[in-house]
Formats: sequence, C-alpha cells, structure tokens
Amino acid sequence: MKHSTTTQTRRGRGPARRIGRSLALVLPVVLVFSGTLAVTRVNWSGDPSTSVLTAADTAVSDDAKPAAPRAPHERLRDQLLTELQERDPGIALTHLQQAIDERPSLAAHCTSIARALGRAAVAVYGPKRAQSFARPVCDTAYASGVLAAHG
Repeated sequence: MKHSTTTQTRRGRGPARRIGRSLALVLPVVLVFSGTLAVTRVNWSGDPSTSVLTAADTAVSDDAKPAAPRAPHERLRDQLLTELQERDPGIALTHLQQAIDERPSLAAHCTSIARALGRAAVAVYGPKRAQSFARPVCDTAYASGVLAAHG
C-alpha cells in the first residue's frame, strides 16, 4: 500500500462554498449601500413637515426655518461681547450687572459671562489694560477670565 505525503483537496466543495463566496463579495456592498441610504433618509432638521433630503440634494431651500431660539444667557453673552469690542469692557460689565438686576434668573450664568468678557478683553486690549476695566460684577469672574487668557 502506497501512502502519499500530500493531502488531496476537493475542488469546489459543493454549493455551500459557492454561496459563501458569493455572500462574501455581495454582502459588504449591500451593507454599504443600505447604510448610505439609511443616513440619507434621516430627518436631521427635526421638523416633521419638511421633506426628506437625499444625499444628492445640496441646495438649501430659501424658506428654511431659522435655528431654534437661543437661551437668554447666550444672547446676553453675545450682545455683551459685541459691545466689548465696539465700546469697552467697562460698559459691557455695567450692562451685565444691569441685566442681572433686571432678570435675576441670569445670575446663575453671571460668572461664565464675566469670564468670557475677561478673556475677550485680553484679546482686544491686552492683559494690563483689560484688568483696568474690572468691576465688582460676579465677584472676581472677570478678573479670573483675564488671568486665564493671559496665563
């Protein structure tokens, strides 16, 4: 009896191997396309009345709704930062104090707004001059913002 040292393999191994190879080639393509189509069907605008955009739609309609309204403290911060650049930090800090006196609900955000004003003042006026505008608004938040931007 003669024994061979090489193992013999069957070619083809039947229909299961052919199906497996076909799936290995086709399945990734199907998954990529189905994932792409799923992403294009998501309503990212949050408004259910708007039509669903596809990936090919790149133009935004003129009647698109503006972004959701921003929180009052964010609007105040942006308004004061603009005022700081147009006028000076002292006026912005005075208006911050007035806004907090008028709307006590903004007091929780006073420190973060004053720090943002301090950092912006350093960017516009430099650290020494920015510190000269300090006011006793929100304790020392403005000064800590100046220090953070300088240090």
